[in-house]
Amino acid sequence: MAGLIKREDVDAVRDRARIEEIVSAHVTLKPAGVGSLKGLCPFHDERTPSFHVRPGVGRWHCFGCGEGGDVISFVQKIDGMSFTEAVEYLADRVGVQLRYEDSRTGAAAGRGPREEPGRRQRLLEAHRVAAEFYAEQLFGPGAQAARAFLAERSFDRSDAERFGVGFAPTGWDALMRHLQGRGFTQAELVASGLVSQGQRGIYDRFRGRLVWPIRDVTGAVIGFGARRLFDEDQGPKYLNTPETTLYKKAQVLYGIDLAKRAIAQQKRVVIVEGYTDVMAAHLSGVETAVATCGTAFGADHAKVVRRLLGDTTAGGGLQLASGASLGGEIIFTFDGDAAGQKAAVRAFGEDQRFHAQTFVAVEPGGMDPCDLRMARGPEAVRALVDSRVPLFEFVIRTTLEQFDLDTVEGRVGALRSAAPLVAGIRDRSMQLGYARSLARWIGLDTEEVRREVSRAAAAPAPARRPDGRSEQPTRHGPQAPNTPQGPASGMSAPVLAMPDPRDPVARVERQALVVALQYPQHVPPAFDELGEDAFGVPAWKAVHAAVRAAGGTGTGRTMGGSAWVEAVTEQAAEAVAPLVTELSVAPVPEDREEVIGAYVADVVRALLDLGLTRRIADAKSRLQRLDPAADPDAYRAAFEHLLQIESERRRLRESA
Repeated sequence: MAGLIKREDVDAVRDRARIEEIVSAHVTLKPAGVGSLKGLCPFHDERTPSFHVRPGVGRWHCFGCGEGGDVISFVQKIDGMSFTEAVEYLADRVGVQLRYEDSRTGAAAGRGPREEPGRRQRLLEAHRVAAEFYAEQLFGPGAQAARAFLAERSFDRSDAERFGVGFAPTGWDALMRHLQGRGFTQAELVASGLVSQGQRGIYDRFRGRLVWPIRDVTGAVIGFGARRLFDEDQGPKYLNTPETTLYKKAQVLYGIDLAKRAIAQQKRVVIVEGYTDVMAAHLSGVETAVATCGTAFGADHAKVVRRLLGDTTAGGGLQLASGASLGGEIIFTFDGDAAGQKAAVRAFGEDQRFHAQTFVAVEPGGMDPCDLRMARGPEAVRALVDSRVPLFEFVIRTTLEQFDLDTVEGRVGALRSAAPLVAGIRDRSMQLGYARSLARWIGLDTEEVRREVSRAAAAPAPARRPDGRSEQPTRHGPQAPNTPQGPASGMSAPVLAMPDPRDPVARVERQALVVALQYPQHVPPAFDELGEDAFGVPAWKAVHAAVRAAGGTGTGRTMGGSAWVEAVTEQAAEAVAPLVTELSVAPVPEDREEVIGAYVADVVRALLDLGLTRRIADAKSRLQRLDPAADPDAYRAAFEHLLQIESERRRLRESA
């Protein structure tokens, strides 16, 4: 049993540990009068700083939540340590040799700081030793593939050493044997997440992989991210440390230890998507870059970023001439592909947690910062960050890209989809400004757009789950989702406004999906020949994308039943999956076996007719815009195209 730390040693730790240095690792402190500092409280969410530190007396107190204490209690609360663990952690930092005494006799036990440290400190020490081990292995004979991976991405030895990159040997227990040789027990190694436990015992979690140490804001290693290198490795491309007492992926930002000073100085944080992107950004001069570790950017990440930014403005920050705000800038960089756009859309749900300007920087060619640095040099990475656009604008414009704004239907659909996004902007002045911009981007009257935004704002919002996300409605009706969601299979729709059940187009499209999910064996092959633009209602367009991604109804015919619906559900985005479930159990007017085949054929025929009618309207519109005298050939081609579509629709209707 561990003895008590001698009182005078505790006092020595408290005296030597500079409270402002310890607190500043977690909170951006600013002068608040003589001998006082203040910042945003790390223990509750606040907009106005009420967390005060007085270095002269070694104390801190939050006037918002009432928490307070000395440097030891701060470490206890911020890192979840016991009193003994907090004292041992600080003693190690400030160089105090701790002595212990038997709690029953008061006699000195004579133990040093390393003989029986707290559990957390033991796990941190195991990670520190593991990081050194991996770093040494990177330049050994078995790590050629790891060095080649780095070299192919223009990283040299000094870059690897700067970021602590290492290599996990291919053997099953190389790290385990190394750590056991340093005195760590099997129980400690399992608790650390550095090893895994199977039926045949324990073994190294990371084997034959390139490894990045993940550090907390103080610089302590708390976990690792590992990249697959060899084809025989059947694991995921990236494997991270599992959830442990040290490593909570929802709160971890890779590179935060390197970026924290630059973030505080520049009032800017750049969120990238991977470890190599963080490396490339820092090496290109973007020293505020960080990345999430195996999870999307969430509320806990937002709290970490806000504290480092010292974000204290209540209304988004006072705009400066340079375009920055006093509250700072948060810039999300994403790949230019569909997945990157969906990631940016997810970030929209977190935007209003920040009281700062939030931006998106997307490279049109689809290159991430690592690729960009290799292809065009460090200047291109800096230019990418500088080319940022406001997140609100990006999400709204991404929504508009789904629609053909040259048609009335497209403009109306665009307005209905974008209006809930504008309505969701809490800042009234910004909402009015984006309403005017939306009117300009679509080409509609500003008052008409404002009325639609007002209707969207008045519509009932989906119920909120305990985790803050929206419950999906189980019936159709106009909705204004609180959090936009990406659609299935690469579509870039950030919001699923529920269709009006009175809309005849929506009814036809919905029923076509009902039969596709419930009776794929009766669906004519023509359904699977429809392209991604066959459905006009965004919600049904997203479900159709999931059906296509699952292989179409042809696949459904072979799978059948629940397996088919499950396959579609797996391809659907989170917001779309409940719709798949709803459609798969929706009543069908004609469900008798002897007539269902004919009914399904009629439903699909109605959908095809709807598509042809839409094409005919577009063709007529184009024909009307042409001048037969000015360009007779173009007019003749357009007229023949119109006749062809009309003939196709006539044959379809005759087949009924």
